[in-house]
Amino acid sequence: MANEKILVVDDERSIRLALKTAFRREGMQVVEADCGKDAVEFLHSQSFDLIVLDVMMQDIDGYTILQKMRAEGIMTPVLMLSGRQEEMDQVLGLGLGADDYLTKPFHLSVLIQKVKALIRRNSVYNRSRQTMISVGPFRFDTVKLECYKNDRLLSFTARELALFRFLLEHPGQVFTKEQLYRQVWNENVIDDNTIMVYMKRLREKIEDDPKNPVYITTIRGIGYLFYGKR
Repeated sequence: MANEKILVVDDERSIRLALKTAFRREGMQVVEADCGKDAVEFLHSQSFDLIVLDVMMQDIDGYTILQKMRAEGIMTPVLMLSGRQEEMDQVLGLGLGADDYLTKPFHLSVLIQKVKALIRRNSVYNRSRQTMISVGPFRFDTVKLECYKNDRLLSFTARELALFRFLLEHPGQVFTKEQLYRQVWNENVIDDNTIMVYMKRLREKIEDDPKNPVYITTIRGIGYLFYGKR
């Protein structure tokens, strides 16, 4: 377990610093949000392995953020933090979709173990039953065979859907036209023009400005690269 990406949402700088130090010691990446507004923006632009979410914040409380996440289909594991120890607060957090709950003050060693357990459990679950692929603003429902960008359904043909699903499953990797053709068309006879046509169609449907693509870029002399998190 290493290089997991954690979003820490807490308006107390000392808490964020302590968690960042502890997580980095475990080889994890950390993104900090000191308010609910920033947290929501990060959730819409990046993917995380786990979220540590404070309940009490001045602009948007943790319960509201959690409720919004789950309503949008963001199922990233959430460990909630709270200075309130009432049982009903814990029940509310877990009822809204939190995966675990920890009251302040807490021992960092306990928090780290909870985080590792949640990430490990989520990893096992995803391997056994992955019905949703989420990368940046894109969500692909592998059961309904539907793809969304920022919750807007994208209109794809069956072949476009297969090609885009392959790209979603391999963000940040460069593929030649030959590799894409073999993976999606399952044929050894390569048709460069076909790949170019389908990439143009995908860009027209997923890019804000197809003439200046930011998600699917051409690597000159090699092939294509899909960036999911822009």
